[in-house]
Amino acid sequence: MKPEKQTDYPIHEFIKKRWSPRAFSEKAIPTNEILSLFEAARWAASARNLQPWYFIWANKDNPEMYRELSECLDPWNESWTRTADLLLIALVNTVSGSDKKYKNETALFDLGLAIGNMTTQASSSGIYLHNMGGIKPDLIREKFQLPAEIIPVVMIAGGYLGNVEQIPADIAASEYLVQERKGQEEFVFSDFPDWSKIKY
Repeated sequence: MKPEKQTDYPIHEFIKKRWSPRAFSEKAIPTNEILSLFEAARWAASARNLQPWYFIWANKDNPEMYRELSECLDPWNESWTRTADLLLIALVNTVSGSDKKYKNETALFDLGLAIGNMTTQASSSGIYLHNMGGIKPDLIREKFQLPAEIIPVVMIAGGYLGNVEQIPADIAASEYLVQERKGQEEFVFSDFPDWSKIKY
C-alpha cells in the first residue's frame, strides 16, 4: 500500500488518498460505478457550458474495444495497464460555434475539470485512475476517425488496487514511493511574484 501523503493543511479524504497506481487488481468495476464516473465528469463546470469533452471507453467485458484502446498506448504504458479493468481515451473539442470558427481557448481546462470530478468520484468508490500522456495520437485519430477539431489528450487506466508483483519489476518500485509536491510558497502568491526566484 502506498504510504499516506503528508499534507500541510487539511484536505478531503477522497483527495488525500488519490494516487495513480500501476498495479491494478483484475477485479471488475461494476458498470454502474463506471457510469457514475462519467456522470461526475458530465456535471463539471465548463466555459459557456460548452462541455467540450468526449470519452471512449472499454472494460474487460468488451475485449475487442479494450484491445483497440490498448493499442493506442505507447509500449511502456501498455506493459503495465494490462490488469486494469477500465481503459478510456479523453478527447476535447477545440472549437466552438455552429460554424466551428471560434477557437475554444479553455477547452483543455474544462476537460481537466471533468477529469478532476471523475477522479474524485473514483476515489469515493475505492477506484483508482491513472492518467497517461504516453499515447499514439495519430493512431487514435485514424482508428476513431476524429474530426480535425477533436484532439486526443490523455488515456486513463482504472481499477482497484492490485499486487505489484503483476507488473514489471522496474515499474513496481515506484508503487512504494512517498508522494511529494511543491510547497504552496512555490506557486501561490498574494503579491507580485518575483519570477527570477521561482523555479518553473
